[in-house]
Amino acid sequence: MKLAVIPARGGSKRIPRKNIRPFCGLPMIAWSIRAALESRLFDAVVVSTDDAEIAEVAKAHGASVPFMRPPELSDDHTGTAPVIGHAIEHFREQGRAPDPVCCIYATAPFVRAEDLQCGLELLNTTGADYAFSVTSYAFPIQRAVRLTPGGQVAMFHPEHYQTRSQDLEEAFHDAGQFYWGRAQAWLSGRPMFASGAAPVLLPRHRVQDIDTLEDWMRAEWMFKALQAR
Repeated sequence: MKLAVIPARGGSKRIPRKNIRPFCGLPMIAWSIRAALESRLFDAVVVSTDDAEIAEVAKAHGASVPFMRPPELSDDHTGTAPVIGHAIEHFREQGRAPDPVCCIYATAPFVRAEDLQCGLELLNTTGADYAFSVTSYAFPIQRAVRLTPGGQVAMFHPEHYQTRSQDLEEAFHDAGQFYWGRAQAWLSGRPMFASGAAPVLLPRHRVQDIDTLEDWMRAEWMFKALQAR
């Protein structure tokens, strides 16, 4: 079976109740659920949560919540892989071994069904352990600067002070939307940011981390602009 797992714990600190806070007309998590369902790829779209209210919102928007996430997987330090592994083991115990498995973040309102479809195709055609969304940095990371303890500026890579931007290698980063993976890769904790992963390239205007209220406002502006198009 093909499984989508949307991790959504209840203890968001910087933006309280972030996973179900209204975003452009729907609870934030509903956008991820909607993309998963619209992709028609999955035998089950599951929300992994420790929070009863999140569970009810998820079910109201079409996801299933066949288990509640245990406390030891619901603290601030739990990574994504153990949460996905817990979901995989749940279905294995039910006699339904999932593979592949797609983790879709609950705070990814820009995720699209066609991107999920592209990720699965890449996973299958490349033989990769993982396929996940990435986007390019808007500015060359080789010319990044840091602020010193004395309040001054220093380059991370001063050897590139005179290098033209167009002569520097383009860099990419995790877009924080979805992660297709083979069940065994998730269960074994195989590293994702390695040669065994295939990139699903997204344009920068459809990528926004949402960790602060400023991020949230920017994301809503971007989302509304895309809808207006």
